[in-house]
Amino acid sequence: MYSTEIEVHTGDTAVVHNLTREAERFLRDADATDGLLHVWVPHATAGLAVLETGAGSDDDLLAALDDLLPRDDRWHHQHGTGGHGRDHVLPAFLPPYATVPVLGGVLLLGTWQSVCLVDTNVDNPVRRVRFSYLTG
Repeated sequence: MYSTEIEVHTGDTAVVHNLTREAERFLRDADATDGLLHVWVPHATAGLAVLETGAGSDDDLLAALDDLLPRDDRWHHQHGTGGHGRDHVLPAFLPPYATVPVLGGVLLLGTWQSVCLVDTNVDNPVRRVRFSYLTG
């Protein structure tokens, strides 16, 4: 298995960060052929999603998360910025992992799909993401 970890600066606002270019670079560095790319986010308050970006879907996802998991005082987990408890529930809805098939060194994503880090935790501006390539 070939594996590496990158740092992603997400800042102080909720964000959907497209990781696809970083994943493609990683596969080139791995001399990938056929196999699986596994993406892992070792954080209790971030997740991964495969979705379209740049056409509003990323903003729609963040809005839907705000509707589903409001940033208010209902959460038992009460440290950090107000409503931060919801950030700890996020990975139950957007898991901290994703696996994408690789064929001929190319991610087998659909036409509009991207691998994205979803980070709603405004208290943690830097995230780690681990890419692992498993040869088929």
